[in-house]
Amino acid sequence: MATSSYGSASRAPAYSGYNDRDAAPRVTLSTADVRLTNIPKTLFSDIAQEKARTVHAAGENKKNKSTQLRRFYDELVMWHEKVHLQRTPQERKAKYAEVAPFIQMLVAKVAYAKGRDHVDACFETLFAHVVRQIDDAETLRHAKLFMEAFMGFYKAQEK
Repeated sequence: MATSSYGSASRAPAYSGYNDRDAAPRVTLSTADVRLTNIPKTLFSDIAQEKARTVHAAGENKKNKSTQLRRFYDELVMWHEKVHLQRTPQERKAKYAEVAPFIQMLVAKVAYAKGRDHVDACFETLFAHVVRQIDDAETLRHAKLFMEAFMGFYKAQEK
């Protein structure tokens, strides 16, 4: 009798009949319409709602809990407030330059959450796409507003 990495053929795991072709189709998310400059008229309405539906469907009620997603939104809001509490545009620009690396670190934080199965690839893709577009105080504001709209629609999906 031939042996396998399991020691012997009799100890090999039973074939379950499952393979990638049997898997349910994976939910895909397009981020092409999520732009923080030259923003589309429907970014904070229809686009945010569609992304919330997609991310909710992708999580299959196991991942992407609203409390987990809210943590990322809350941190984005915190950075937004630090920048926008400055009085003049020059002060906001200087503050943004100071905190920009920490804002970009949100990409690593969402990747870590995905690695721990708290969020799925759809949310990671969306959030990282939004964060990577932030390059000044104004795009930070647009990112915060988009994620605010997204979170509102996402919470409605849970009901």
